[in-house]
Amino acid sequence: MRTAVTGLVNVLESYRGRDRVMRILCYSCQLFGGVMTQKNGEKKNWEKSLLIVASQLSHCRTVLRLFDDLAMLAYSMKYGLGKKEEDCIVRWISVIGNIADQLYYPCEHMAWAADAGVIRMKSDKWWTASTALWGLSLFLGILRSFRILLKLRRHREKHHKKNLPKTRGEIKSQIRSEVLSIISCTSDLVNAIHWMPPGFLWGGCSPTWLVGLLGTVSSLIGIYQTAVGGSSGGV
Repeated sequence: MRTAVTGLVNVLESYRGRDRVMRILCYSCQLFGGVMTQKNGEKKNWEKSLLIVASQLSHCRTVLRLFDDLAMLAYSMKYGLGKKEEDCIVRWISVIGNIADQLYYPCEHMAWAADAGVIRMKSDKWWTASTALWGLSLFLGILRSFRILLKLRRHREKHHKKNLPKTRGEIKSQIRSEVLSIISCTSDLVNAIHWMPPGFLWGGCSPTWLVGLLGTVSSLIGIYQTAVGGSSGGV
């Protein structure tokens, strides 16, 4: 018990760890609040409270992302044109994804500033732009994982013939990581399209419980991948 508490404290002391905890709490509140509302047919006080908590946590994460631009820029500059990447398709998918991620932040900042009254303009177009960039980044992430999976499967077949158990184990681990990334990105992409303007695919049509469920699944995968040393990102 003491070890678990210490571990949680360590997670909450880091920005990324705190963000992941807020993310899963946000979507979990949406999930349970949405399920109970769907079941009862109306929002009771505590169900409203869950959705309010979800909304406030989402707003808190938006404000904290005001400081993420430089970290993203540093990552993009470090990756550059991905010259160290062996596969050119993976490289250019990653480069375009980094550009989409970099542009996402200023668009979201403008939307936040408009809603907060810092600048006088409508926020709708900026929210749409930021959501579209997030969706593009997720879609590219899915394509990247599928491409890596294809290459890993080819490597696995080769190593299977050569009977190299250690390498096979590493490849299996990588395959599992990419499959989880696809599930995570797909879950977030479904939500991203839901937050697009009505009329664009299923924009505005997903029930609250489904948004919460998909976000919770994505968040749990992100936490798991962080624990095992992988990577999964999500808004």
